[in-house]
Order: sequence, then structure tokens, then C-alpha cells
Amino acid sequence: MSETVYDFTCTDASGKPVDLSQYRGKVLLIVNTASKCGFTPQFAGLEALYEDLSTKAFAILGFPCNQFGSQDPGSNDEIIEFCQLNYGVSFPMFGKIAVNGAHTDPLFAHLKAEAPGALGSQRIKWNFTKFLVNRDGEVVKRYAPTTKPEDLRRDIEALLEQGPEAGH
Repeated sequence: MSETVYDFTCTDASGKPVDLSQYRGKVLLIVNTASKCGFTPQFAGLEALYEDLSTKAFAILGFPCNQFGSQDPGSNDEIIEFCQLNYGVSFPMFGKIAVNGAHTDPLFAHLKAEAPGALGSQRIKWNFTKFLVNRDGEVVKRYAPTTKPEDLRRDIEALLEQGPEAGH
């Protein structure tokens, strides 16, 4: 059986392990985020999607990353506080990770392999790259940082309308 997102354990902002299998059966949007980026205002759009769709088996998982222009230099606590105070973020935020290079987080290595970018590139180009995952834990699509959260609504709702195991 091939690996899915549910096979990974990540670390939350407080340093506790989070088994992603707890999201089994949900549609997920996994995003590498930053607090001091030109795309940071996307937190507002992500939170709006989360508030609208979280009751329909949908979750957003945010992963802060400081690899692009040092745009998330704060501690995990500072990052979470910033997101909550400035954008009302209530979706799960994890500990800061690397999404490229020798120390790439295993989850992001999997996401990049399953949904390569333009011309087959596995590198993440910038903050707010988004990965859409179906209810079976399979990576369905990768979105560029410039893709606004509201532009993902149709794709997310289409996956929500499909039950688990719909593609099998």
C-alpha cells in the first residue's frame, strides 16, 4: 500500500507530536506559511475557508517556514501569536519546518514528490505553496503561492462532495 499523508507524524507549535492519521476522512489543505511575506494576508482567506468548511470534514494545516527571505524568523510561540492576533487563525499551526534542502520535513518531501511543481520541479518556490489532499490522504493538487485561498474553494468543495474511498 502506498504512503499517504496519514502515515506522517508532525510536531505542533508547542513541540508535541501530532499523528496526521487523526485527520483521516477529511479533505486537507496543507500550506507552508510565513508571517512577514507579501502573501501573509492570505491567512485571512485561509481562515475564511476554514471557518466556512471545517464543519464539512475539511481542515487546513499550516507549517511555518523561514527558508524564503527569512520571512518567519520568530519562535513558534511568536508565530502562532502573530497569526491569531492579526488574522484570527484558528486552524492548526505546526512547528517551524524546512520544506527544501537536506533538512526537508518528511511530510513536505512526500507532498512535493506526489505533486511536483512546474516542469516537474519538487522544490517549493516560496511561502504559501498549497497542497490539496483528498479524504483518503492522497495529494491531489499543488497550488502556487500566488493562488488565492478563495480560488481553491471549488476544488475543495468538489472533494468534499466525494465521500471517502470515492476514487477507489
